[in-house]
Amino acid sequence: MRNNVSSNSRDEDRNRETSSSPSTLDSRFNQTLRNVQGLLKGRSFPGKILITRRSDPIDQSVLYSPNTDRRSSESDFDNGEQVDRSAEDELQNRSSANASSSVNHTKSSTTSTESTSKEIHKSTMGARATDSARLMKFTKELSGSSVILEKLRELAWSGVPPYLRPTVWRLLLGYAPSNSDRREGILRRKRLEYLDCVAQYYDIPDTERTDEEITMLRQIALDCPRTVPDVTFFQQPEVQKSLERVLYTWAIRHPASGYVQGINDLATPFLVVFLSEYLEGSVDTWSMADLSSEKMSNVEADCYWCLSKLLDGMQDHYTFAQPGIQRLVFKLKELVRRIDEPFSRHMEDQGLEFLQFAFRWFNCLLIREIPFHLVTRLWDTYLAEGDALPDFLVYIFASFLLTWSEKLRKLEFQEMVMFLQHLPTQNWTHLELEMVLSQAYMWHTVFNNSPSHFSG
Repeated sequence: MRNNVSSNSRDEDRNRETSSSPSTLDSRFNQTLRNVQGLLKGRSFPGKILITRRSDPIDQSVLYSPNTDRRSSESDFDNGEQVDRSAEDELQNRSSANASSSVNHTKSSTTSTESTSKEIHKSTMGARATDSARLMKFTKELSGSSVILEKLRELAWSGVPPYLRPTVWRLLLGYAPSNSDRREGILRRKRLEYLDCVAQYYDIPDTERTDEEITMLRQIALDCPRTVPDVTFFQQPEVQKSLERVLYTWAIRHPASGYVQGINDLATPFLVVFLSEYLEGSVDTWSMADLSSEKMSNVEADCYWCLSKLLDGMQDHYTFAQPGIQRLVFKLKELVRRIDEPFSRHMEDQGLEFLQFAFRWFNCLLIREIPFHLVTRLWDTYLAEGDALPDFLVYIFASFLLTWSEKLRKLEFQEMVMFLQHLPTQNWTHLELEMVLSQAYMWHTVFNNSPSHFSG
């Protein structure tokens, strides 16, 4: 009799465990998501969290870098735990509908004002300490005789301090060598090479150009004034002329694709970042008249070579018919179907094709979709991904799209098209962008190694 009771009890426990496993998984998933959100705020290395569908709790001490399987040190993980609580709460409140309906806010409403003030003060101090620790890691990595790129990628994935960004971007793209002794000489040589290219291809009369080259130059001249129209800096004639030289020279030297509309947008983050070495304050207050011709030439050359390095990794995005982009749009559609089947079905019911809105996202890498002051932070992550960027874009764009899943499911075709063409991101801050990146990061961890991820 006792054996039967024991057996029945074990069966009930097993059934209870089975029935609760989805919520348990959701709870673990969202706890992991919150951990990654903290890491993405720049308090520590970003970490790829080991996620498995199993009944035993996930070991939260197992952290991996975005690009390697090397474990972070314990001190790195400890830094990641010292999160700015107030910022984390705001981020979680804004994004809970998209992260998961099962997110449980554990902050008690009965906490006294005095306790809250102490907690905020304590958290702020912790955030400052860990921000300082990350800055020290950047400084240490960049001050060596040779930069270890994988370590630099780990740091850069969560954002680069603005004044270090020009140096870090040159290194991540392979434009500047990791060996510090060779760096200055190679940069000088590449900048002179760019000047030679401009003299050979751009500073010539139209009589020496083919009809195709004249047409291409005219198209670039039309597109440059339309580039980032809401930022007054880009309306300066000198800025537009600089973009024109960079884009035309690149197009002539890459005849397989030539100039494609959208590449003009991709040049703008580089131009702003490399100008920041010479101009201070807000971009809106910058004037090209404050730069010497030598400095402007250096900026242009760095912009040209870094744009070239970026596009080398996605050449088929801009060749005839842009097959690389079409392939990624298909992957995006499949990923969204896996993540949010009701939203995917609604889109199909309304007859909305992903190519109708996502093609521009891949073509311009979201530069036209988010406020320009957030673009360089987004590109820190782009460049840290290196050769893996094209595939990771699929996860970023899925996260970006599903930010409005609930809203879009209530709209019909024409309303959805209008909404997606004018997304309400004008008031976005770094909090919303970090949420998109953390969500993308989690989905990449969960789905990327699935053999049947984009099939069936």
